[in-house]
Amino acid sequence: MTTRICPSILNADHSRLLEEIDRVASADLLHLDVMDNIFVPNQTFSLQECREIIEHSRIPVDSHLMIANPDEDAIAYAEAGSASVTFHFEASRNPRQTIAQLKSSGSRVGLAIKPKTSFEAIADLLGEINMLLVMTVEPGFGGQSFMADQLPKIESARAAISQMRGELPWLQVDGGISLETIALASRAGADTFVAGSAIYKAQNPAEMIAILRVAAEL
Repeated sequence: MTTRICPSILNADHSRLLEEIDRVASADLLHLDVMDNIFVPNQTFSLQECREIIEHSRIPVDSHLMIANPDEDAIAYAEAGSASVTFHFEASRNPRQTIAQLKSSGSRVGLAIKPKTSFEAIADLLGEINMLLVMTVEPGFGGQSFMADQLPKIESARAAISQMRGELPWLQVDGGISLETIALASRAGADTFVAGSAIYKAQNPAEMIAILRVAAEL
């Protein structure tokens, strides 16, 4: 499996955000956490701020939408230039329609599930998406501890993906990813890893990206 490291700028220094984005240009994707203070109890970037981040980033941007109405609003993030748009199953009234709309825009499509949502709840959508995001913390805030009880869910998703043919969806994890937990998530079957604190609290974020990549592949 190809390993992908995705720094979350939620944990970056927002007073010099563009410079912080440049520090992680060796990563595979830039993880852009979009929160609306409705679906989760936190608010981050406006759509205009997201456009500026996407335009500045030298690596593709995955916009992770933790918003209350992705069925209507997700398309705007694809049109803003996101390489990938990930929305939450729990917030969507018609996930198939939203998946189709995002695909028609040319964006890759990710579907995210919170810790209390089972893999089985979205299993029938797996063949329609480009990435499944298993949250290993409750969405809303950075710096939380990795929830090891989500590992069986990752294993179930990997088992299902391994039975598929053609282009396989990526399996992403987000929450509490560190040098210790990335190995656990990788062994469970994840191939795409969001890391915020581990990267941006490091003295050298680029070096930490390389170290995390090695740790995931051991």
